[in-house]
Formats: sequence, C-alpha cells, structure tokens
Amino acid sequence: MPIDDGSPADAPETFIDPDDAAAEPVEPVIEATVVLAPVETGAPTTESGYTAAGVPTFEMVREKIETRFGTSIGSTELASETPEGRRVEEQFEARRQAAADKLAQIRESMKADGQD
Repeated sequence: MPIDDGSPADAPETFIDPDDAAAEPVEPVIEATVVLAPVETGAPTTESGYTAAGVPTFEMVREKIETRFGTSIGSTELASETPEGRRVEEQFEARRQAAADKLAQIRESMKADGQD
C-alpha cells in the first residue's frame, strides 16, 4: 500500500540511500524511445550500382552474390576435373578413412578396458 507523503500523485519518486544520510535524492531514470526516420536512398545516379546517398542497390548486391556463387561452383567443378584436384580428393578420402579406422580402434580398446 503506498504511503501518502503529501506529494502530488504524478510526481516521480525520489530515492535516498539509507546508508548515506548526506546523499542527495536521486531522480529515477526515464527511458525514451528513439524513432529513426527512413533514409531516402533515391535512384542510382550512375551505373556503379550505388545511389546518390552511397547506398548499394538491391540489384547490385544480388548480382554480386550470384557472381561469387557462380565463381565458387565453377572453381570447384574445374578443380575436380584436373589431375591435381583428383589427387587432393583421393588424399582427403584416404585421410578420412584413416581417421575412421583409428576411431574404431580407439572405441574397441575402450570396450576391452571396460570389461576387465
């Protein structure tokens, strides 16, 4: 139940640290909401893919992503067709198989230790 100290009902509460008798009352923090206005990007002024405000257009960003993705796919396909690429794939597969064999060996040794 609130205590009526005679102050107006809409006045903010003040807080005093009970351990510090000389302390000044502290006003509560009032939070504010900031609303940002939308930025006008305008139409591109040049063929560079940027607006007058320096913001990249969606078309430019989409094209850049598609180009990088295509380059990545193409590089992978080309690499797998070369002798060096096939050799790397074979080495990777040999290492993967060796790791799987070692893991199976470790699991078997742990089972054998647990049965003692």
